[in-house]
Amino acid sequence: MDAVALVAAVVAAVAAILFLVLWLTERARRIRLRDTRQESEWDRIDRELDLAEQAGRFRIVGDLGDVAIQSVSRLVSQAEGVRYSADADPAAAVRSVGALESAAREALGDLRRLQAVAREAQDAALPQPSLHSARDLFRVLRDAGLAVTFHENGERFELRQGAELAVFRILQTSLENALKHGGPGTNASVAFSWTAEGLQVSVEDDGIRAAARRLGLDRDGVDQATAYTIRDDVEALTEHYEGAGIIEMRERAALFGGTLTAQTIPGVGFTLSVVFPALRHHNGVHGVDLRR
Repeated sequence: MDAVALVAAVVAAVAAILFLVLWLTERARRIRLRDTRQESEWDRIDRELDLAEQAGRFRIVGDLGDVAIQSVSRLVSQAEGVRYSADADPAAAVRSVGALESAAREALGDLRRLQAVAREAQDAALPQPSLHSARDLFRVLRDAGLAVTFHENGERFELRQGAELAVFRILQTSLENALKHGGPGTNASVAFSWTAEGLQVSVEDDGIRAAARRLGLDRDGVDQATAYTIRDDVEALTEHYEGAGIIEMRERAALFGGTLTAQTIPGVGFTLSVVFPALRHHNGVHGVDLRR
């Protein structure tokens, strides 16, 4: 009887181990599949952004090409006029040479601008997303485990491409940091506050509490695990972040007259705020709705 029980125990243990191995294998497969889907979604967004950027550059190239063609056409017409007038009135032809030279310089300037934009389009390797892409960004990060909410107030105005790119990259970096440091289950709140002349962007997360929640603690347990002291508050207020991501975001903000502040909120998570007091003067037009 003991031998039978021993055999049964061994069989049960082997079955349990086998079940565990199968479960871990399936879990790893699902994680790989999720990561693959997430990477594919990022790739799709990047491709769409890249195509949109290139389409915009091609439109600019086409417009500049039309201008250059018109300039050269006027140049040809003026040259023909000088040639015809040279026989009948040499003095008038000489006077016309000055106007012809000015027209030639203008045409050359148009061609150089066309060349510059064409080279920029050829050399551009990175997509230039706009705030329209933020909705896709939110969706991808939600799929990765970041609970993103978006709030907006004030009257929106359109941003030029450079300003849109700066705001988008700051938003992207801050949310990716929230997921990276807070982990899945972190709540991130994004807020846009438009003023008559500018914009304030804030991103707040509860990454510290999210880490406690992942331990399976109840509300009281989370409160105890995330308790903090006055000293923690003081250190958070005086802490100065100089990480590569923070420095890059601060530099992007400064390009458009913005000021970035970032700090840890003891017992809660991290908060980032960027204030662009005169962004309208740096760019201009109708905003976009980022809500789903």
